[in-house]
Amino acid sequence: MVFSNKSEKLEINSNGSIATVRDYFELLKPRVMSLAIFTAIIGLLLAPNNIHPFLAVFSIIAIGAGAGAAGAINMWYDKDIDKVMDRTKSRPVPSGRVKSEEALTLGIVLSIFSILLLFVASNYIAASFLFLSIIFYIFIYTIWLKRITTQNIVIGGAAGALPPIIGWFAVSQEFSMLPVLLFMIIFFWTPPHFWALSLYRSDDYQRAGIPMLPVVKGKKVTRINILLYSISLIFVCPSPWYLGYLGNIYGVLTTLFTIVFIYFSWNVYKEKLGSEPVLFKYSILYLFLLFLIMPIDKYFYIWIN
Repeated sequence: MVFSNKSEKLEINSNGSIATVRDYFELLKPRVMSLAIFTAIIGLLLAPNNIHPFLAVFSIIAIGAGAGAAGAINMWYDKDIDKVMDRTKSRPVPSGRVKSEEALTLGIVLSIFSILLLFVASNYIAASFLFLSIIFYIFIYTIWLKRITTQNIVIGGAAGALPPIIGWFAVSQEFSMLPVLLFMIIFFWTPPHFWALSLYRSDDYQRAGIPMLPVVKGKKVTRINILLYSISLIFVCPSPWYLGYLGNIYGVLTTLFTIVFIYFSWNVYKEKLGSEPVLFKYSILYLFLLFLIMPIDKYFYIWIN
């Protein structure tokens, strides 16, 4: 049955739940998808060659669809643990608003569509990396690592670090260390970002039986690891600057932002009240600012020269 409510279609499933367009969009994990789209755009802008704007738009749509597809399949597979976690129990599948098989079907269809679209809009290299990122997120992270090891976020973070590489190869087929450095920035940023969340959501993960670091090794060990990974960012994140790929604007600002990141991590290590959500929220802003500065730095020096 279909009803109209404020121009949004509602579909009543056989179990009596109501699924909306918003519910199906939520299956795609829009926050994660937006990060993939944003970092892919930056990789595209930093690439040395040009791409027709029309093809660039379709390439970004494909990358976003691929990220959303992986998110939908992740929600299908994790429906059992999502039901018992406060943070995820209201998601479309565990809440019963969307059938699990619908989430799986949407994920599979979007996966195929995104890879084919990127192949047509750009080239086989970019499409291959998109295929790799989807496969890695689903099989390596979601199905294998997430439920068996405290290093799930560390290793699984590789999937979320691939979009700037995909964006780069959508424009240029030339190998460069720059997209690799962008990958490394996201890869090393991911553990302190998610471990900060897991510290103040540890009860959720324990209830679901997910071996996050604070659940298995304890909060003290987690705080130490957050600090160590945060300190590593002072060497990793400015690397496009001191290796000569980006200029002083990026180098100076990134160093300052990273010092602030380490300061917030130090507060987490010292167990200051409320420091974990502060670090988690700042880490999102931090990555956004780092990647935003990159094309600004590049095109500023092109403009003045």
